[in-house]
Order: sequence, then C-alpha cells, then structure tokens
Amino acid sequence: MHIADHEPGLKLVAIGGGTGLSTALAGLKRLVGERGAGQRGDLWLEALAAIVTVSDDGGSSGRLREELQILPPGDIRNCMVALSEDSTLLARLFRYRFRGDGQLSGHSFGNLFLAALTDVTGDFVEAVRLSSEVLASKGRIYPATLTDVRLVAEMEDGEIVLGETRITAARSPIRRLRLEPEHCLPLPEALAALRAADVITIGPGSLYTSILPNLLVSRVAETIGAARAVKIFICNLMTQPGETDGYSARRHLDTVKQYAPEIAFDFVVVNNRPISAGQTERYAAEGARQIGLSDHLLEKTFDDQTEVVRADLLDEGEKVRHSPDKLARVILACHEQAQAADRMTATMER
Repeated sequence: MHIADHEPGLKLVAIGGGTGLSTALAGLKRLVGERGAGQRGDLWLEALAAIVTVSDDGGSSGRLREELQILPPGDIRNCMVALSEDSTLLARLFRYRFRGDGQLSGHSFGNLFLAALTDVTGDFVEAVRLSSEVLASKGRIYPATLTDVRLVAEMEDGEIVLGETRITAARSPIRRLRLEPEHCLPLPEALAALRAADVITIGPGSLYTSILPNLLVSRVAETIGAARAVKIFICNLMTQPGETDGYSARRHLDTVKQYAPEIAFDFVVVNNRPISAGQTERYAAEGARQIGLSDHLLEKTFDDQTEVVRADLLDEGEKVRHSPDKLARVILACHEQAQAADRMTATMER
C-alpha cells in the first residue's frame, strides 16, 4: 500500500536541545514517509521539524562560538545526525571527535563542518540546511534564534550567573532565567512550522538550558499557544544536578508554565518504569534521582484539558535514556487519542 492510500501525514515540530531532543528525533524519523506508514497503521509523518536552542557556550561549540563568532553548532549537529540514517559513513563522521592534545582536540568533525559551511555560504541557516541534505536528514532543523544569545540566571542567593556552563556548574537553585539580549527574534520559518503543525512536542531535555531558552525567544511561546496542534510535554526521566535538584515532574511542568503561560498542554507524558537498582545507585552518586513514579500531584491538579499519559519509556542500557521508538509510539498515540476525542465531541454536538 502506498502513501496515497493512507490518511494525510502529520506535521510535527519537536522543541528542545541536547540529548533529549536528539533521542526524540531518532524515533520520530522512522515515521517519516512510507516507511513510517508501514510501522504505525495509518499514522505517518509528512513533515518533521526541530527547533533547537542555541545558548550553548561549553566544549567544542563554545570554542567555535568564541573564535569564529558563529552560533554554537553542537545541539544542531546532534539533531542532524539523529535525523540521518544511523549506519551511513557520513553520520559516523559527523559524530567523530578529535583526540590528542592539539588544537583540534575535543572538537567534533560535524561542528567544524558546520562552521566551515557557514563561512563558505555566509549564512548559518543555509549551512544547516545544506548539511542536512548531505546527511539525507529526514526533517528540517531551525535554530531557535539567529541572535547571539547568552543565558543569564539569577540564583536564589541573589548571585547573577552568565552562561549555560556556569549556570549548571553553580549547583545553586535558580530563581529566574532570561536571555541576553532579552529581545531576540525567531526564524520566520520556525514560526510557520509551528502554525502548520498537527503535533508540537516540548522536551525531554535540560529544563533551564535546553527547553526554556527556546520558549524565551520572542513570539515562540505565543505562537505555540495559538497553534491548532496537539501539544505534548515530555517529562525528563531524572533530575539534573545543578539545574533541577529536588524537582518533581510537576515542578518541571510548573516551571515551563511560569515562563510560557500561553501554552496549554493537551498531554503530559511520564515514564512509569523504575530504573534498576544499579542505575539508581550510580545516578544518586552524581546527585540525580528518578522522577515521575510517585508524582501523583500531576493528575490531581490538572484541569480537564490536560491528560497525563504514563508509559514505559526507558531504553535498555546502562545510561538512563528515553527509548526513541517507545517515545515516538506514545507521541503518535496521543495524537490518535486527541483525534478520537474530537470525533466524539463532534458526534455529540450533532
């Protein structure tokens, strides 16, 4: 059966940064086009896009940002690789990180490629588009803004900390987060993708350094709030030392609502499978703990418009990660459920 015989494909926009967004994209890319249609009944993705934070100032990205005055390429590179065919030599090359003690040490080949292509084209967005084509990526990637933004956090003790790396390293509760400059504009193409979307996902990812920086860009939260899409918040699996110590799943969500009150989520997706005893011990040694398992306040304090979906979302392996395929299936199931509810409402109104 061909695509033409199926229901129209969905347009999905995923928002975030870091490992969480890459994980979500790795599962969702398998639902793009005919291959996706064969895997999940009549639901498939016609268009997949990612809006990625550009406030990173550490590692290879931070060095290139300072030396070449370009946007940090790291999170965008990870998303491009996640959307490509994992087995290709080019994808492996983009993941390659130089070793040794020289000036290239620690740099990712993909970051250097993006930096070089930006210099050749004179346009970071065009460099991202062309790099995605080289990798045969199954989706579009948009930086949250083209402005050279920095994260600024006011800590609970009143200290002002500048920069993503320093904020995480401060290991102090965050009272308020903002961008500098505060007024930075999004890409028109990113806003257009949000308006046209059938599904918008936010998370998983570092709350203060991956998720919120996207929502602080001018007009992004407002556009998400006004969009007709089914809106899904995907909770993290663990707290993050230095960012969300002691946070429950509910507090993660409340923090997002604090900075983006325009967004009313239709679904909140939470993992319900406990991690292993060994994982619990290893992560506890780093100051991280699992969230969501006993957070029953999620269900009790929501209005009727938001539904909590609990499912086994864990990947196999030593590191605690979302399973790309499980996450993608739950996201489509949420859309399916929303469609069924709309059909029921339409029938009752007749």
